[in-house]
Amino acid sequence: MSIANSRDLDELCYPFIHETSWLCDYELLTDELCAQIGAVLSALPVTCEDIYTDLERLQPLIFHANGSIRGRMALTEQDLVWLKSRLHHYRQQLRVPPRGFVLPRGTAPVPQLHAARSNCKKAIRALVRVSEEGRAVPDILPRFLNLLCNVCFTLTLVINQREGVTEIEFVSSSYGRAGETG
Repeated sequence: MSIANSRDLDELCYPFIHETSWLCDYELLTDELCAQIGAVLSALPVTCEDIYTDLERLQPLIFHANGSIRGRMALTEQDLVWLKSRLHHYRQQLRVPPRGFVLPRGTAPVPQLHAARSNCKKAIRALVRVSEEGRAVPDILPRFLNLLCNVCFTLTLVINQREGVTEIEFVSSSYGRAGETG
């Protein structure tokens, strides 16, 4: 027997909360992602006014991604073009581009951005499951979330660089350095 929504609206946080579809999980993950970006906005250092401006524009796009399966598609190719341009802008600022993995460290809001990056991956995985359940997933959604994941990672590097935090490279005992074999 499944759990039913309460008839008392005070006892219901989200109308689809008891669904078994991965769509609800996707919506909850993107909701969390939007909240994480809000946390980042509240913790950005003064050296990051440009990042603040970009994240202010980005945060509503995450909510647009949230409702774009159950509701009307709200993301556009222009949104992706803008986000990709910002990714390239911030990558150009890096004095030393990353060679592989780095440990997710730094002062706030770097940990929040790393958590958001991870949440992007979870949302993409939820979209895979939504698609497996037979629901059409517009191609723009996983493209947006993959791009957003890369933006979040790049912003961690930019903020750490601006704040004088040295990245700690992670060398996997399982895989070695990126590009190494054997």
